[in-house]
Amino acid sequence: MRLQLKSTLCLLQALLMLLSQTFALRTDYKIKLDRAAIGLTSESASSFAAMPADALQVTADEKARCRAWYDAHIRTKTDPAYDFTVGGLSFRRHLKDWEIDIGAESADGAVERNGKTTVITLRHKKSALCARVEATIFEENAACQWTVYLRNEGDSLSPVVRRFFAADCTLDTGKATLYLSRGSDSKADDFELLETAVSPTAMRFDATAGRNTVCLPYFNLCGSKGGIVAAVGWTGQWLTTLRQTLQGVKFRAGQEYFRAALEPQEEVRSPLVSLTFCDGDNALKGFCSFRKMQLDCLYPETMRPMRGYMLANEFNTLTCDELIETVQSVDPAILSATDYFWMDAGWYTYQKDWYDGVGNWTPDESRFPEALRPLSDAIAQSGSKFLLWYEPERVREGTILAEEGKQHDGWIIQNGDNLMWNLADDGACAFLTDYIAASLKENGVGVYRQDFNFDPLRYWKQADRAFYGGRTGICENHYVTNLYRYLDTLCERVDGLLIDNCASGGRRIDLEMCRRSLPLWRSDYNCVPADGVRKADDLEATQAMTFALSCWLPYSGAVQHTESLYAVRSGVMTHPMVMQPDPATFALYDRARSDMTKRYFPLTTGGTDDSKVLAMQFGDGESGTALVYCRAKAPQSCQIRLNGLVPDATYTLTNPDDPAFTTEATGRALMENGVSLTAAQLPAAFVLYYDIAR
Repeated sequence: MRLQLKSTLCLLQALLMLLSQTFALRTDYKIKLDRAAIGLTSESASSFAAMPADALQVTADEKARCRAWYDAHIRTKTDPAYDFTVGGLSFRRHLKDWEIDIGAESADGAVERNGKTTVITLRHKKSALCARVEATIFEENAACQWTVYLRNEGDSLSPVVRRFFAADCTLDTGKATLYLSRGSDSKADDFELLETAVSPTAMRFDATAGRNTVCLPYFNLCGSKGGIVAAVGWTGQWLTTLRQTLQGVKFRAGQEYFRAALEPQEEVRSPLVSLTFCDGDNALKGFCSFRKMQLDCLYPETMRPMRGYMLANEFNTLTCDELIETVQSVDPAILSATDYFWMDAGWYTYQKDWYDGVGNWTPDESRFPEALRPLSDAIAQSGSKFLLWYEPERVREGTILAEEGKQHDGWIIQNGDNLMWNLADDGACAFLTDYIAASLKENGVGVYRQDFNFDPLRYWKQADRAFYGGRTGICENHYVTNLYRYLDTLCERVDGLLIDNCASGGRRIDLEMCRRSLPLWRSDYNCVPADGVRKADDLEATQAMTFALSCWLPYSGAVQHTESLYAVRSGVMTHPMVMQPDPATFALYDRARSDMTKRYFPLTTGGTDDSKVLAMQFGDGESGTALVYCRAKAPQSCQIRLNGLVPDATYTLTNPDDPAFTTEATGRALMENGVSLTAAQLPAAFVLYYDIAR
């Protein structure tokens, strides 16, 4: 009976996932259908079994397994892990139609940090199509990644290309459990970690109208034969399908809508796909290995924990002199611990409100007669960077970009009140790059905050019809490719520039964006309205988002409130932003923020339930931090078991807020029995540091 029920639920789930595709451009309906489909077989992930510190190291077997898979499915002429059809014929099924050349493997780090890169060239014998696979193996991290490029080297239209999958292969996990996270939908359960068995019917996961509203493109497959974390880098309408087979999990990933002949000399690309290999049946190993791979190989080397101070938001109309006075009057204790001053929307000319001026990336002369350079200079003198908000891809009528774009065919895509600046057009991309780079330099910007507050898919589809001959997916493909080029060029032109990735919160979190940026504002659920009345559970939601998103990302940020120590501790994260800093608490928990870039261990279940204790741990076998949140209706006493320790080592536990609190115990005792905590009153939060006793 249970098997029959499970089969019925899997079939119903597949039906809902297919049905949601008919509402691809109706975001509200699609979100409801996708959430319902995921909820049929998924549940909030349970706590994870303890693992000793040495079991979390990348092993020789994991490295060998990664190398064997990479050589068999990437550096191969017989069983490639990717596929596409040309003129109706599958590449994988008609390999004889292609000349395949596997290039030499580069020296370690020559192309990608800590990686060895290979370029595989594929030439179609029956047309002028040429494919190029750029692949890298990160041997010390037991991980690999690849992207497929297709180019028409002829002087006429190519055959039609469709079913363009960067990944179309079976992952040798055996029977697998899937861990995935919700996307960013401005809800308290944003990024909630879910657990489900992989279904024998295809499970579809995709972006929502071009953004990651329902699901993040990260998938931890924990199987009977070993684990693999699969991740997709595509800041558009990505699609991933997973299906349980006898051999393992059938895995496909690509741009969801693509069917097009390529014009002469035109090139398109697939999403970036990454696999991180791990052994054992504990999903924690996959999470920890994936986090470390990103830190070692993908994130910009300059990335580090930082703390921000909100200088002005969209409701603020202070002048330049008033803002400079604010910076200069900041308490020295706060100033010395501030990495950047945050200036959000509304610094440019607008009509009624901040959103109708997007496209005017010139400071409002009435408030900033000498632009923003005097303000950024004052911030630089304080030793901090200047963060400034932009939303360059959205354009409103009557703005500078709207007027410029309308003078060039194909630079503007119109659909309703919002106009989209068409990055798919190389000329439009070059103009915007020059314009924004000049603005960043002129205004002394050190942290470029790029927001994106609308769903792009319908614009891309409209542009396919209007500008690209009805070739499905061409606008999106060139747009996303040029988005990466745009961001990379800004970093080349502006020394030391950091990029904040925002899209109504964290709706653009994916592997490619994380190579270039970090989400300083991961969810709009944390927004404080103009009247200052916050959501009743915003502190618990912040805790829960840190709890869930940390499975995948070592870096993220949101607002850190300061009205109580419970509020301050709820906002402990690598990149907190403070609106009303308290000198007594502003620089607290720096050690905790540093520890958050190490391994991560969810210690309890997640969610915002105020009757439960939420606990998480960051660290390694030497030292780390545990964050414990006893909510308003939770028990006043709790027993928290730590994880990832050396069983026979002795540890000292301390509480930075309570000098009298000191506990010594072995790693085995802390993992098996835990530590007892009692709150004097609720809600309460504990920050515990642990170190091997010397």
